[in-house]
Amino acid sequence: ERRERERKLSKEMAEKATKELEKMQLQEKAEVKYKEWLKKKRAEEAEKKKKEKEKEKEREAELQEKKARSEKIFKEWLHNARNKPRPVLNGYGFPHGKSTGLYFYYTYVVT
Repeated sequence: ERRERERKLSKEMAEKATKELEKMQLQEKAEVKYKEWLKKKRAEEAEKKKKEKEKEKEREAELQEKKARSEKIFKEWLHNARNKPRPVLNGYGFPHGKSTGLYFYYTYVVT
């Protein structure tokens, strides 16, 4: 009886030891998988940040180009505006640059 109890105890201890060993192995596998997942996630984040920076640089370059183009067009317009002939203020109905009542009267009367 005593030997049988000792055998049972040793058998139970062996089973506990194997369960503990299996549990530890599962934990180690889980840690390894978690580390791999974490490494992959960090690599994805780094790639995402890199792409965002590239897009931001492209946007800035486009804005710079657009600004330069618009400044060039404005300077051309300004240069051309100086050379354009001015409208005649003393034309019909505008003697000395002011409108006359008579001119406006005739423009609104339908004949």
